[in-house]
Amino acid sequence: MSMGQPARPAGIDGSALKGPFPVGEYSAALRGRLRALARVQVFGEVSNLGVKVKGVYFELRDVNGALPCSMWRSDYDRLGVQLENGAQVVLAGGCDYYPGSSTSSPSFTFRATGLRVAGEGELLAQIERLRRKLGAEGLFDPQKALSRPALPPCIGVVTGEGGKARDDVLAGLRRRGWEGRLVWGFAPVQDRRAAPLIARALQDLVVAGEVDTIVVARGGGSVMDLMAFSDETLCRTVALLAVPVIASVGHHTDRTLIDDVAAVSCSTPTHAAETAVRVHCGEGRVAMRDAVVRLNGCGRRAVVQRARRLEELTRAPAEHVSRQRAWLHQKLRELRASGRRGTASGRRGTASHAVVLSRKAASAEADAKRARAALIHSGADLDRAATAAIVRRSRDLERLSLALAAHDPERALERGYALVEDPYGALVTSASAAREAGRVSVRFRDDRVRARIEDDEG
Repeated sequence: MSMGQPARPAGIDGSALKGPFPVGEYSAALRGRLRALARVQVFGEVSNLGVKVKGVYFELRDVNGALPCSMWRSDYDRLGVQLENGAQVVLAGGCDYYPGSSTSSPSFTFRATGLRVAGEGELLAQIERLRRKLGAEGLFDPQKALSRPALPPCIGVVTGEGGKARDDVLAGLRRRGWEGRLVWGFAPVQDRRAAPLIARALQDLVVAGEVDTIVVARGGGSVMDLMAFSDETLCRTVALLAVPVIASVGHHTDRTLIDDVAAVSCSTPTHAAETAVRVHCGEGRVAMRDAVVRLNGCGRRAVVQRARRLEELTRAPAEHVSRQRAWLHQKLRELRASGRRGTASGRRGTASHAVVLSRKAASAEADAKRARAALIHSGADLDRAATAAIVRRSRDLERLSLALAAHDPERALERGYALVEDPYGALVTSASAAREAGRVSVRFRDDRVRARIEDDEG
């Protein structure tokens, strides 16, 4: 008996069973017996999935029972699968038992060494459900609304570092003759870690702020192999990017969710590269050289034609200005002549009106004298009101005669005044107007003289 092993107690009276055995001894024997059972394949639906640092733990269920299962993390990562609750899988492995200890509990598990998704139909159904969900949220439209440059200066590529898709992209760009800048974003393209790393690579390219278009490329594979490109988080990331994404995942018949949310979906990485560069640079260079040759051949003729046209356009404004200047001079001469005629006519009319008024005033004055003489000779006693009216009438006539004499320009000239006119016949009424005119005409009573204004400001 060992030092730490307690003494074996007596068994149960009347029991025919062997023992009692120490629990540790029985647990070890049980583990050996379970491990000795035949290794088999089982299938069922995954539930209660938990991915830990050292292992993956889940239950495999069907309508008749359940089996606790586990798988070493290294084996799980090597398979490159991405389990989800509800997936139908086939496991290869056998029973295992952990005896536990004085501080830990025992556990039974079906230790899996191999795993395969039971059917692609369920995976396709899951993808279709997610496709309808993203489509209902309108996430298929934002990328397609982005403007894609026909000849992007810088292209980003997200793909596996050692995959064939990388060479296909380069071949497509060389075929286009494109010589811009290429930025690589390498990431795994097949395992459960692929989706978040692809999303991170896309975000890094966009944050760098240099790329104009991004190509996501991967070769073909099974539905399970391409599951990373149907990841919901990755698809939402692509839909919200401000840079157009061109997806090329799988072969012609493969369709992942990233194809739906991307700006463009292509069948091969080579096709994706050609779609990113829509202009054939080699053909464009040849066409440009041909155009330069043609331009050099007809350049002189084009220059001469353009020079003649410019000369015509240059003469046209000058001729138009000359015509307008002649028209304005003619109008100015007509206005001056019209102004002189109007002034002379006004003067004649005023003189005639003054003569008429003076005659009327003289006649009225004579009538008044005759009336006063008649009153004196007759000695009649006239009504005071009539006499006052005659007196007022006489006074009014005298004032009117004085007013007419005061406004008669000829009378003002006779009193020694003079009228100053500019060369166009307009009156000059201020010193500043006289300085501006320079030359004036001074009209006196008997004649007019011309004068030049000299202003000595010093």
